[in-house]
Amino acid sequence: MESMIKLKNVNKYFTEHKAVNNISIDVMQGEFLTLLGPSGCGKTTTLRMIAGFEEPTSGQILLDGVDVSFKHPYERDVNTVFQNYALFPNMNIFNNIAFGLKIKKLPKKEIEDKVTKALSLVQLDGYKDRYPSQLSGGQKQRIAIARAVVNSPKVLLLDEPLGALDLKLRKQMQFELKHLQRRLGITFIYVTHDQEEALTMSDRIAVMNQGEIEQIGTPDDIYDRPKTKFVADFIGETNLFEGVVKEHSNHKIKVSLEDEQDIEIIDDPSNLSKLKHGDKIYITIRPERMKLSYNTEKEKNTLEGKVKERIFVGSINKTVVILSNGKEVIVNEPAVNTLKLNGYDEEVCINWEFEDGVVIS
Repeated sequence: MESMIKLKNVNKYFTEHKAVNNISIDVMQGEFLTLLGPSGCGKTTTLRMIAGFEEPTSGQILLDGVDVSFKHPYERDVNTVFQNYALFPNMNIFNNIAFGLKIKKLPKKEIEDKVTKALSLVQLDGYKDRYPSQLSGGQKQRIAIARAVVNSPKVLLLDEPLGALDLKLRKQMQFELKHLQRRLGITFIYVTHDQEEALTMSDRIAVMNQGEIEQIGTPDDIYDRPKTKFVADFIGETNLFEGVVKEHSNHKIKVSLEDEQDIEIIDDPSNLSKLKHGDKIYITIRPERMKLSYNTEKEKNTLEGKVKERIFVGSINKTVVILSNGKEVIVNEPAVNTLKLNGYDEEVCINWEFEDGVVIS
């Protein structure tokens, strides 16, 4: 697969503030890549540099093999979809979508055919004579997307385009965007701070923090095998433990936790081979990997504690357990298959498989 967008050692300074720090990414042809991170992490600045709205302080941006680092936005074969839609209120939907095509002075029949096809792609056939004020938020966003894709760009850039929509509509649009991207075969680069949104739509996710990429990988990789404390904590819920390596082999380690309880971890030898006796490490375990019981299970890791709280969240029960050192651990289990409690402050065991703990830096 060929690279469509390549960022090579890209930096961006605003006076003395370094917004983007030495980023290098290869975005493949037809890929849906998401830049994910909290506010101020550099994701939107990175997108704006790809679009041409900002110039890099140093480094290169290549589009389909051509250096576009300092080219104007109109000189790049990319289109951008913004959160605020940016539709022309005085133009009907047809003219909004056709605007870029008319600038290119395409034949009238070709413009009509392209606009009709674009409206069909976003499932808004028959809306061409309406005005933006007559559309819902979701419909406006679809028109903004249609206006972007009608020009057949090599890359579509999307800057938190669903942020203004309500939760139910946002979830619906996530699936529609992903299906649209597959039908078009266009490279999408998407910016969001919403972890669930990134996991739902992306082929790969680049998690950003303080201007740097902490980890890039598939949604499964990012969620199941986080490489840093930031990624583990930012993506979904997790239980983070600090410990010291007590025993070590190629595929398994024993770790003494901060409350002096011991656990074991089975992991990839390439990951564990870097460790040695006495090393201080962090371990992350997802709440859904843990189970509650009244028994210590010898074939699994077990921690003991007291129940602080249980919260019913639709299909799951979220149970908070306090360990002897005061640390709180969250356990998520299916509501239909959760340990029945006699009351709060009840002593319980938390069990999980040796393979479900992940060592992070």
